[in-house]
Amino acid sequence: MKRQLFIVVLFCLFGAIAVVHGQSGSAAQTADQLKLQLLELQAQEEGLRARAVELDEAIKPENIQRSLAGVGSTRPEELREARRKQLESEKRIVEAQLTSLAAAKVKLESAIATAEAEAYHQSAAPPTTFQRFASAVPRVPLFLMIGSLGVVLLAGLGLLFFVRRQRRVT
Repeated sequence: MKRQLFIVVLFCLFGAIAVVHGQSGSAAQTADQLKLQLLELQAQEEGLRARAVELDEAIKPENIQRSLAGVGSTRPEELREARRKQLESEKRIVEAQLTSLAAAKVKLESAIATAEAEAYHQSAAPPTTFQRFASAVPRVPLFLMIGSLGVVLLAGLGLLFFVRRQRRVT
């Protein structure tokens, strides 16, 4: 009976460590993830800006005429007008995407500032009892912790069955 109680206490202890390990630094991790999202957003913005410059260049009348030089038609003016409309439509889409990205960028920067402030407050707050205990325990990946817990539980159960079998024999 004492061994079973010991196993339950050990299980609870490892569970508490896993919870504290999973929650520590969450605001800092969130801030880092938001910064990565901001970098991706900036990369998208740069790509769209480059496309907008290409479209500005392609809309020029001489470039439209040059792009249609190899196409034979009895109505070249209509072809040029259709190409110009197509390029302007694409330019409006790119500009709308840039506007949307700018709004998302502002929201993301605000979220980063909030997450960094929360991370600072978490780091400045006095540690709780579980956090003190968790800081004394070296960082171990969660899967290793759960695996170790499983090994300990199996060893404990094996020992329990061995002791019971020995008592029956004697």
